[in-house]
Amino acid sequence: MACYAQAAIKTYDSLGWLNFGQAVIFSTGRTIFMWLAAKGAVAGTLTVGDFVMINALLIQLYMPLNFMGMVYREVKQGLVDLETMFALLEENPEIKDDPDASPLLVDTGEVRFENVSFSYEPERSILKNVSFQVPAGEMVAIVGPSGAGKSTISRILFRFYDVSGGRVSIDGQDIRDVTQVSLRAAIGVVPQDTVLFNDTIFYNIKYGWPDAPNEEIYKAAKLAQIDEFIKSLPEGYDTMVGERGLKLSGGEKQRVAIARTILKGPPILMLDEATSALDSHTEKEIQDALDRVAKDRTTLVIAHRLSTIVHADNIIVLEKGEIAEQGSHAELIAMNGLYASMWNRQREAEEARERLAKAMEEGVLVR
Repeated sequence: MACYAQAAIKTYDSLGWLNFGQAVIFSTGRTIFMWLAAKGAVAGTLTVGDFVMINALLIQLYMPLNFMGMVYREVKQGLVDLETMFALLEENPEIKDDPDASPLLVDTGEVRFENVSFSYEPERSILKNVSFQVPAGEMVAIVGPSGAGKSTISRILFRFYDVSGGRVSIDGQDIRDVTQVSLRAAIGVVPQDTVLFNDTIFYNIKYGWPDAPNEEIYKAAKLAQIDEFIKSLPEGYDTMVGERGLKLSGGEKQRVAIARTILKGPPILMLDEATSALDSHTEKEIQDALDRVAKDRTTLVIAHRLSTIVHADNIIVLEKGEIAEQGSHAELIAMNGLYASMWNRQREAEEARERLAKAMEEGVLVR
């Protein structure tokens, strides 16, 4: 940044001197020409019309040349941008479709991970022989400590990376044998960090299905429980959300993401810690909306707060890239293992926050 600042200062400094030099040269030259023309007009060798013509010609010459410095800078910037663009076009993607790849045909939406192993670097393994199934229409949650490999599973399912060993299949079709476009079209995601464009709320919801009729967009907003909020805004659906949605709160951005996913209508749904950054009250409202979206859909949930996945059909506990435990919430609590330990710690933390909030409301000083 410091080097860039110095280069920018040097550029504007040189441009300033260039403009100053041009102004001096042109002003001096114009003065001399006008003096000679006036002298000729007095001597009778030139007419008044000649004097005016010389002045007009000098102005027409001076004005375009005055922009020479700016034009040179823009041309150089354009060449740099072209070089960057061609370098980008020459980049080879790591993940490519097989020449014989066919579109993904989703019937029930069953997802299977079979002995999946993966590592970003050969010397550091992330997943080790992970096997589980997400039956059609059911919800499976993946929990575990940080670095256990939860988010890696979502990246593999989207095929941002190919597995090192094993296979991932949807309705029996290996995701490496289908096109990436059809695979990602079949999966809807509500991420932890919602990506919004600096455009209207209407546009950001419509992004889930660009050709959607307006009625479907309004319907999706109602199902995501954001329709009333949008209508309360002065500009309604035409309200600009700002860069990355900075004009909306965390809960409002999540509802836009949910509406976008509802509009897309995918058979497979992925929730990647969608409520981890929200307060308890907003989390409950968002969770209710997510439950409605996930109904009758194959749903994979990557959870940080265990309270959001107690109703899941199956909970998989990852530890160091391996499945340590799995079962329903009640079964895992009865095991009194890693999941039970995580549950108890989160409950203690939530109870402490509730006591602190209550004490602050009552004006009681607590240590």
